[in-house]
Amino acid sequence: MKLYLLSTPDFFVEEDKIITALFEEGLDGFHMRKSGAEPIYSERLLTLIPEEWHSRITVHDHFYLKEEFGLRGIHLSEEHPTPPTGYRGQLSRSIHSIEKLQKQREGMDYVFLSPVFDSISKPDRKAAYTHQQLYDATRQGLIDRKVMAAGGINAETLPKLKDYGFGGAVILGDLWHRFNIHSGLDYKEVIGHFRKLRKAAQ
Repeated sequence: MKLYLLSTPDFFVEEDKIITALFEEGLDGFHMRKSGAEPIYSERLLTLIPEEWHSRITVHDHFYLKEEFGLRGIHLSEEHPTPPTGYRGQLSRSIHSIEKLQKQREGMDYVFLSPVFDSISKPDRKAAYTHQQLYDATRQGLIDRKVMAAGGINAETLPKLKDYGFGGAVILGDLWHRFNIHSGLDYKEVIGHFRKLRKAAQ
């Protein structure tokens, strides 16, 4: 299964170094979601990440960055539901119900379905689907290699996704909670934990 990392909402000093190190460890893609931030900060972060990894980065806002930095693509959401006029390139989208999965995945290279498990970064956000609902969606062909599971992804839940037929998973809280973005300098724990996640996803 593929592993995608979703950014924290905030920018921090060691961010580019961690992202680069994770790419070197085999991270399949980085999704930059910095809602409400000024685009200049996103530009700075992208400038600090070596160009060889730009083709694995997707942006959730400030879509012009895709062309300016040669990024992989753009990600649509409720805040930004449609691509720019004339856009050509990779498209992905966040989907929050199985009912919308069939229609909203059309035209997408892949989609995020959430929350599959209880959220780690938002404890009050509980899983939206039962085992039976996920199993039925798989049997109906709604969950396949183009659908990435998001919400509550960790080393324990990753193996379960294989049974449902997900193409990959989106990591957020399980990884970022291992680094203090306000004062941390040593991110060895983040890299070590990613290796465990990578192994669990194989």
